[in-house]
Amino acid sequence: MGDAAAIVDELRALEDRKSAIAARQARLSVALDLVRRREQAAAGVPGDKIGAGVGAEIALARRESPAKGCRLLGLARALVTEMPRTFAALETGQLNEWRATLLVRETAGLTAADRTAVDEELAPDAGTFDGAGDRTITAAARAAAYRRDPRTVTQRAAHAATERYVSVRPAPDTMCYLTALLPAPQAVAVYSALSRTADAARSDGDPRSRGQLMADTLVDRTTGTPGGISGISIQLVMTDRTLFQGDSEPVRLQGYGVVPAGWARALLTGGTGDQADDDSGQGTGNGAVSGGTGGSGGGVGSNPPFPVWLRRLYTAPATGELTAMDSRARIFPAGLRRFIQTRDNTCRTPYCDAPIRHLDHVAPWHTGGPTAATNGAGLCEACNHTKETPGWNAQPRPGPGRHTLQLNTPTGHTYHSTAPPLPGTSVGGSPRQRFNAAISSDLVMAARRREVRHRAKIQGPRRKTRSAA
Repeated sequence: MGDAAAIVDELRALEDRKSAIAARQARLSVALDLVRRREQAAAGVPGDKIGAGVGAEIALARRESPAKGCRLLGLARALVTEMPRTFAALETGQLNEWRATLLVRETAGLTAADRTAVDEELAPDAGTFDGAGDRTITAAARAAAYRRDPRTVTQRAAHAATERYVSVRPAPDTMCYLTALLPAPQAVAVYSALSRTADAARSDGDPRSRGQLMADTLVDRTTGTPGGISGISIQLVMTDRTLFQGDSEPVRLQGYGVVPAGWARALLTGGTGDQADDDSGQGTGNGAVSGGTGGSGGGVGSNPPFPVWLRRLYTAPATGELTAMDSRARIFPAGLRRFIQTRDNTCRTPYCDAPIRHLDHVAPWHTGGPTAATNGAGLCEACNHTKETPGWNAQPRPGPGRHTLQLNTPTGHTYHSTAPPLPGTSVGGSPRQRFNAAISSDLVMAARRREVRHRAKIQGPRRKTRSAA
């Protein structure tokens, strides 16, 4: 391993091998798709449902999200059936999987015949793109697609406006990326308006940077409230020790992920704001708190910038399992929905971390599955539909640990999903030590509740006067 040339040669050989493996995975994905389609057709599955669930099977096998699995299946179909020269370049290591994806993506609107013609024109397996970067490959494929079918390309551009959307994803250090896909004129107009406002504020002596001013203006204009806090519920899930005793156990911000304990405390006691619901959780054992903010008024700290409500969520001291809330209703009631969403955090399908859109009965309600926390799971929309495909089923797996469910695919493979740990459930030591810590936390919570009730009795008349005013 000391010979630099040998190291470089091995790196290149491994890269070629990765491309060949990606090509093999693509071929196997198409084979699975064909087998599944034949089986579903023989079973009488409606035509528009044939092929459903294959992308999810591929995703589980490759340890990817279901959305990524569907994209991988689409890539495989295009390469194997419509772009043989690009596929050959992938097999031989002349293209890696990402660059093959770029070629497929830029020819997506063409007919199968036109896509094959573009593939022949570019001839990637002949070394056309040796030394070329991503932009060069993308530009070449786009230009070839334009020449082949300019009308379809124009129609795609017109249709693209219907696919506009806004998304949010976490960034490091408690920040987020807010992304909007907009038609070009609207995007330019929004950016120009933010730029003009920022430039005017800078001219008036505002000390904030141009980027900060544009970001703050976007928040203010979108929410209608300076700072963006306008009564919207944003949940912080933390232990009582973190909230009241200065513990360093990280906090979960619903919809974002893990945030530092000190940052969350500052948020609740006088920093920038958030918001929470006004109702109670269930359970016994280790104390956890779901809290948040919004508006203006009293809260946890001595002078918080907005009201703060605490909802108590108790977890078993040894396992961190939230206790159940049962219902005879077909639809999960609001309190139970919040309970499951807090427990599951994101979609419970393995490798899928999409936001929860559906509350699903793991064992179907029409077969006797109860509307209970033990039989409920948070799923994204795509995973909930996949679960209803023939051959798929799921069931809760009882046990002493956190809520677990088992997912079975049509091939007989099984996958398990365990609810993520809540803050404070990974406390070290023996079960007895964790139990003692939980009892101590409960005592702190009880003392704090007495303090809050006492303060409410003293401040009640004064608050009523302010409200009346």
